[in-house]
Amino acid sequence: MNTRSMHVNSNWRILLLISLVWLGVAGCRTAAPLPVANLKEPGWTVRQGQAVWRRNRGAPEIAGDILVATRGNDRAFVQFSKTPLPLVIAQSTPKAWEVETPVQNKHYSGHGRPPKRLIFLYLPRAILGEPLPGNWLWQPLENNGWHLENRGTGESLEGYFTQ
Repeated sequence: MNTRSMHVNSNWRILLLISLVWLGVAGCRTAAPLPVANLKEPGWTVRQGQAVWRRNRGAPEIAGDILVATRGNDRAFVQFSKTPLPLVIAQSTPKAWEVETPVQNKHYSGHGRPPKRLIFLYLPRAILGEPLPGNWLWQPLENNGWHLENRGTGESLEGYFTQ
């Protein structure tokens, strides 16, 4: 075997190794999609109402319809809509979470606890009385009302349930 063929063979191995590492890293970045939430299945508690969302301190308020469904502590589904379009669809399980913003054609997902900036994934936790991150505020209000706020960013969600 001459020097040139050894060099080509060595480059091929390096390229193959880099490709395998890249595929392994790229394959682990996002969580598998959560199954579609069928809220008609037994065990779901569904709450519907109206809410006002403020993305951060300086952002305008957006009013819309809110639907929050929980199945014990193992599954949650939230949809915030401005008729006729869903603005945010969020789901979580103890092991994974995902958020879609159909109007922006964006999808975020991950494993474990959701990032603290995703208020729609913390609303079901607050309703169920689960602990929230340190800089979050949960306040039940009169007439089935509630207020959830990330005091660090100023993001807030306030509303009431009709049921």
